[in-house]
Amino acid sequence: MDKTAKKTILVTGGAGFIGSNLIERLVEAGRYNVYSLDNYFTGKKENHILGATYIEGHTKDIAKLINFIPDLVYHLGEYSRVEQSFADMPIVWESNKQGTFAVLEFCRKNKVKIIYAGSSTKFGDGGLGRDQSPYAWTKASNTELVRNYGEWFDLPYAIIYFYNVYGPREISTGQYATLIALFKEKFKKGESLTVVAPGTQVRNFTHVDDIVRGLILVGEKGDGDDYGLGAEDGYSILDIAKAFGGEITMLPERKGNRMSASIDLARSRNELGWHTEKKIIDYIKEFVATVR
Repeated sequence: MDKTAKKTILVTGGAGFIGSNLIERLVEAGRYNVYSLDNYFTGKKENHILGATYIEGHTKDIAKLINFIPDLVYHLGEYSRVEQSFADMPIVWESNKQGTFAVLEFCRKNKVKIIYAGSSTKFGDGGLGRDQSPYAWTKASNTELVRNYGEWFDLPYAIIYFYNVYGPREISTGQYATLIALFKEKFKKGESLTVVAPGTQVRNFTHVDDIVRGLILVGEKGDGDDYGLGAEDGYSILDIAKAFGGEITMLPERKGNRMSASIDLARSRNELGWHTEKKIIDYIKEFVATVR
């Protein structure tokens, strides 16, 4: 066996926020042939990284679209908005159920390890979070399906959990915008920062660079469930808005908006030596200073 041969990695959702940052790091490493499968629902072609190969299409059609056997699949290509998922139920089902089932079948038939991006929403409000939105439920039930594929079919897998990721290439406008990117955009324009009531809901904001380091470590060494990737420090949404400064406007409460989430970093720390290096408050301070 040629030890110098490059491993082939497939990233679903590779043109999205987290996927593009992961691909950028993998390409820079120079040890991988990197492919992306993305239907560009929220992914963008301007997120393409030179050196990676991009295939356009839905994950539910993975068996038709991917004509090679990768060494590893990072499955990041799912629908990923809590509150908006109530209005997008057909899209949520197609992406998070049909799409993920097809990816699991592809990995099972080809004996490929899958790294599944679970959602920390299932840990929200003492475990009640898993049923608070279509997004949360589909993601939580998918972690069970991935675990069962491991048991039923001896499929190698690892499940990771992101906590409120921020950083370069976030979606900053429209109904799929992420909170930090939305606040940044409003702050630049001198607009009021909008906070959904009550504002005391706590989140563990984690920089995408820290997430990507964790993803690569889990891909190399991870086995099984419960790899939490999140910042230990939790901040309320109002705390974050106040860190930017300026005017704040409160919005009515919304369905699916959990108040808290427990965070378990034990496996990521103890087995992989992973920890966060960046802090959200420092990130905001640097951004505000740049704008001013």
